[in-house]
Amino acid sequence: MRHYDLTNAHWFKSSYSNGDGGDCVEVAYDFPGVVPVRDSKNPAGPALIVPASAWTAFVAGLK
Repeated sequence: MRHYDLTNAHWFKSSYSNGDGGDCVEVAYDFPGVVPVRDSKNPAGPALIVPASAWTAFVAGLK
């Protein structure tokens, strides 16, 4: 299993996220080939690392 240092990751919330901070995920796009995903309510908690192709398919499926 590969370890990714997320200390300096640039996290982004969806533009569809509500303004009160609830039920949001954040993603970081500065990791070639993978997309880190975390719970915005727990930024110090764990992050999922998914292949970029899987993230693209996931987002396409939501549309």
